[in-house]
Amino acid sequence: MELNYLKNRNLILFQSISGSRSFGLATENSDTDIRGVYYLPKEDFFGLNYIPQISNETNDITYYEIGRFVELLQKNNPNILEILVSPEDCIQHKNPLMDLLKPEDFLSKLCKDTFAGYAISQIKKAKGLNKKILNPIDKKRKSILDFCYILENNSSIPLKKWLQKSGFLQEKCGLVNIDNTKGIFALFYDKSGDLNYKGIIQNEEANQVSVSSIPKGEESLAFMFCNLDAYSTYCKDYRDYWKWVSERNEDRYNVNQNHGQNYDSKNMMHTIRLLQSCEKIFKTGTLQIKVENRDELLDIKAGNWSYEKVMNKAEVLIKSIEHHHSKSNLPDTPDLEKTTRILVEIRNSLYCN
Repeated sequence: MELNYLKNRNLILFQSISGSRSFGLATENSDTDIRGVYYLPKEDFFGLNYIPQISNETNDITYYEIGRFVELLQKNNPNILEILVSPEDCIQHKNPLMDLLKPEDFLSKLCKDTFAGYAISQIKKAKGLNKKILNPIDKKRKSILDFCYILENNSSIPLKKWLQKSGFLQEKCGLVNIDNTKGIFALFYDKSGDLNYKGIIQNEEANQVSVSSIPKGEESLAFMFCNLDAYSTYCKDYRDYWKWVSERNEDRYNVNQNHGQNYDSKNMMHTIRLLQSCEKIFKTGTLQIKVENRDELLDIKAGNWSYEKVMNKAEVLIKSIEHHHSKSNLPDTPDLEKTTRILVEIRNSLYCN
């Protein structure tokens, strides 16, 4: 089912401009996002062709089937609640039946988890991005040898440095576990290569060191510590970093690089906006998406705030949300029975009249 099918069959119940333009944060380069609600033809709804959501390829136009829309409202999904309270000047089409869905029937204390919880997850994501930008990881992957050290004179030196200084090859080394220790090995060396030691690692891709059979009478040259925990952390960070590099939006990344604040400024602008919306829900019992601090939010988007200043503002808002949430008269959850009856009433009007 395609978007044109909905329009040609007059199945659209609601359509509105959403995103930055509905928040009052649009600039000359802003896209125009469209969100809407539809219902299915009777034969599809009662048959086996239920389609809960329809989007175009870029997801800047998305419509939700009325049942899915109400289900998400009952869960206090921020994006869906924001569609419900779209400003009048953004609404392009509205079936009178949509007036049965009132924000006050859905707003509840769940919003602390859905609005603020999502915002907090974005803050954590921003912190992770900050770490990635400030600590780029070299494309050449380290091996486990880079996490091995020789214990020497009450200290330690990197294994690679010790091998180079000694004129040894890692392939001619043999390791033996030291009982009752973690990651410490006795290191032997076979200059002739006749003893068939396995080396410290068998190849550059190895994820652990190798141990060898050492003939009796051979004397160890040193004790080696292998920091497997640090190596495991590095491997995870390496995977995460280069996955991020391959998937990041280069235009947005370059904007962030240009303003030099080491965070995704557009994402953090919307995170602050979301926290402010959540604070107002618990202060007033209502949701209003048109922002009152456009200049401040666009200043964040432009990268004119330091990372620390944005984080401090977020922390202040989170504390305020906690305070007003504890005093709010909103119900713990929406009245599922009442809101489901409203959905049934809408469906009856659509299919039985």
